[in-house]
Amino acid sequence: MTEASKKAPAKRPAKRATPAKTTTAATVPAPAVSMGCEPCDSLKVAFERQLRYDLTRDEQSESGMFHALAIAVKEQLLDNWRDTRKADIEQQKKHVSYLSLEFLMGRALGNALLNLNMSNECRNVLNSYAVSLEALEQQEHDAGLGNGGLGRLAACFLDSCATLDLAVTGYGIRYEYGMFLQKIVDGYQVEQPDRWLRDGNPWEVRVPQHNVTVKFFGHTHSYVDATGRRHMLWSDTQDVAAVAYDMPVPGYRNGRVNTLRLWKAEATNEFDLAEFNQGDYTEAVAAKNLAEQITMVLYPNDSSENGKELRLRQQYFLSSASLQDLLRNWVLNHGMDFSKFAELNAIQLNDTHPAIAVPELMRLLVDVYEMDWDPAWNIVSKCMAYTNHTLLPEALERWPVRMFKHMLPRIMEIIYEINARYLDEVAHRWPGNTEKLRAMSIIEEGPDPHVRMAYLAIVASFSVNGVAALHTELLMSGLFRDFYELWPHKFNNRTNGVTPRRWMAYCNPTLSALISSKLGDDWVTDLTKLEGLKKLADNKTFADAWYQVKQENKAALAKLVAERCHVEFDTSMMFDVQVKRIHEYKRQLLNVLHVIHLYQRIINGDTQGMQPRCVLIGGKAAPGYAIAKLIIKLANNVAHMINCDPKVNKWLRFAFLPDYNVSAMEVICPGTDLSEQISTAGKEASGTGNMKFMMNGALTIGTLDGANIEMLEQVGDENFFLFGLNAKQVEELRRHYRPWEYIAASEALSGVMTLLKSGHFNLQEPGIFDPLVMAIESPTDPWMLAADFEAFRIAQLDAANAYQDRQRWTAMSIRNTAASGRFSSDFTIAGYRDNIWKA
Repeated sequence: MTEASKKAPAKRPAKRATPAKTTTAATVPAPAVSMGCEPCDSLKVAFERQLRYDLTRDEQSESGMFHALAIAVKEQLLDNWRDTRKADIEQQKKHVSYLSLEFLMGRALGNALLNLNMSNECRNVLNSYAVSLEALEQQEHDAGLGNGGLGRLAACFLDSCATLDLAVTGYGIRYEYGMFLQKIVDGYQVEQPDRWLRDGNPWEVRVPQHNVTVKFFGHTHSYVDATGRRHMLWSDTQDVAAVAYDMPVPGYRNGRVNTLRLWKAEATNEFDLAEFNQGDYTEAVAAKNLAEQITMVLYPNDSSENGKELRLRQQYFLSSASLQDLLRNWVLNHGMDFSKFAELNAIQLNDTHPAIAVPELMRLLVDVYEMDWDPAWNIVSKCMAYTNHTLLPEALERWPVRMFKHMLPRIMEIIYEINARYLDEVAHRWPGNTEKLRAMSIIEEGPDPHVRMAYLAIVASFSVNGVAALHTELLMSGLFRDFYELWPHKFNNRTNGVTPRRWMAYCNPTLSALISSKLGDDWVTDLTKLEGLKKLADNKTFADAWYQVKQENKAALAKLVAERCHVEFDTSMMFDVQVKRIHEYKRQLLNVLHVIHLYQRIINGDTQGMQPRCVLIGGKAAPGYAIAKLIIKLANNVAHMINCDPKVNKWLRFAFLPDYNVSAMEVICPGTDLSEQISTAGKEASGTGNMKFMMNGALTIGTLDGANIEMLEQVGDENFFLFGLNAKQVEELRRHYRPWEYIAASEALSGVMTLLKSGHFNLQEPGIFDPLVMAIESPTDPWMLAADFEAFRIAQLDAANAYQDRQRWTAMSIRNTAASGRFSSDFTIAGYRDNIWKA
């Protein structure tokens, strides 16, 4: 900052830029005008004021300085945040409500500074305090608002919506605790509370004027008024207050600041004073405790009946609070005329979790705003849109009817009515086909009937989209085939993407600077411009610079691994990485089997031509998922045997990274050489980690699954290590799968299985890995590990050989980044905007 700028009078914030013109999904607009930020007070003044007057914190500590800086940066957003809301109302922009149980936002400070174009100014401010921006960023806790790809996708989408100047509000839950902090003790995953709010959240603003009340339990009854209209009453309910907390979502240097509104559950009455005075202290606060349970933990373990009930309460709480807020705002600005509501509103359901919003919106329109059923359904069916994120039938939520009737009696009545009317349409389409009626009913009949939430979402939505080309094709031909035959016009594809702001410009500044030196900065908002790198792939000077950046990023990753895992990664070795949620279909077990194979080769002296490599696996297993947790245990036991053997670790090192999260990924993806995307074909909906790695120059070893297929199309066979069965082959093989034949035919896999069965990796705990062995050898193994192992081994050899040719590998790395433009979330959101939301 110059002396002149230091002395310049404070300015009001600039007004938001004029929105860019609407374009097709294939062309993503850059921000209209790069405004930066002109705050009422400079960042320096705001920061110093926070340090001086926040008496609750030690201004000399890095934690205190982080909070002061975060609040000062938030202040730079406030005027534009206010102007954004005002302009959206005045201009009657179409508003999108994005409902999601997860928003995996990561740390907010660095991203906000990048989008405000204030990073350099911030560093200048901190220089006089002898503290670095990086040190203060480390003080921020990752927001515990999500778990995996679903939540991270939602966060990327919010960033792109703001950058594309779309009026979008994210609605989620303000979880007191994240899913869990993952510790590794004796190789086992141990879950500990993730108290991400223990030091407060400087980015949030509590807005009690937007609080609403959510009803549970009770009973329903009806009466007919003097005009003959029947009214439904839901009474004797247990009410919970939904308290609103807002977080800003700034667009990239365009002045727009959208809102992520998070709901916290609180008791309508904190405690019963009479009971407290009588000495019954526990009962006095029972209502408060019961209410706060709803937003206490992200994804409570639902292996018990209580866990299932709590999850359902979470989903209804989110949906009811968000829709009440949306309708109240509508009435405030438009009165009781709902004739244009569907025209000016879209409600996007991020997976089946918020599908209960369908009957809840009907309840609000019919019971509260006293609309007749048909016009209310006309609104619901024109503004609801559903994104499906899974091909696993068991992941499509189903809730017992008895639970619905007990907890949400009025909602259950509405679901019955929706189902009856919808099945009438099915009956007309397939006359006399009772089996079709049974298969397509929202209510799954049986001794314990269940509500099929995905079916409810499909019936009500005007758009049903998958998140990768193969995923959408399999939805239409398999999981939802009957619905596709009934309503083919509803189904469409929107391949996922990730924001290049966080996943390149912020997390990989050295690579970003190198790219900008050749292409300029426009790629940050139009990632297709990275195609200009293709002509530089064989330029030795540029390739050498690219290689040097990768080595620096590998050093940063090696430092992280050393701190978290106490394993030394050598940057001269190939970094082979698989980080994602631990699940059998993602096949971390296949990766571990290959590591064991490499270990055997080294032990047997078969190292001629071998490429030394460091293998990193990271991810969390759901607390109740025993097999996934056993895979973590195996990985850690194998890593121990490898890393303790000096004969082995000069060729191979292996680590399991505990507590994998967004902040870790920001270090991991820039430093990765080989990205493992090895799910069983036909099981991964899309994947977004694969895109982050690709953008940052990692090469992919993967199956024809999810977005891998489209990545392969973009980058070409010669720059991708493809292996394994495709989705059709998986289904055909399933009928006559004999894994022992594949094991016998592969000398490598036979050796791995023999070593695994011998107890070599569990000498102190005999038999603990028997369930994994049985799963691999089972003819009903849905993940086909044995069938794909040999092809995986050969693809890994190809990757190792390619890595040994530094010039070739670097050129392939550059081409991967150059081909990644299609996977910007800006491109994805432009597709939602033009083809679904019509915004």
